[in-house]
Amino acid sequence: MDALTLFGLFAVSAMLVCYAFEDRSAWFIFGFALACALGSIYGFLQGAWPFGVVEAIWALVALRRWYRRQYAAA
Repeated sequence: MDALTLFGLFAVSAMLVCYAFEDRSAWFIFGFALACALGSIYGFLQGAWPFGVVEAIWALVALRRWYRRQYAAA
């Protein structure tokens, strides 16, 4: 495995873990957003720009969900 593949594996694994624990804390939603951003970077670096675009959108959606859960509920 090369470094780019390991980076992608880390990003997708972090997405999975954070998604699984989203109900426990809003910070897992934030972690999911960061992992999606990493997945987006991975997609662009490997040349799969549609994947990169979709992951960037998911990152924005997750950031919005985190913000609403963190601040709008207070």
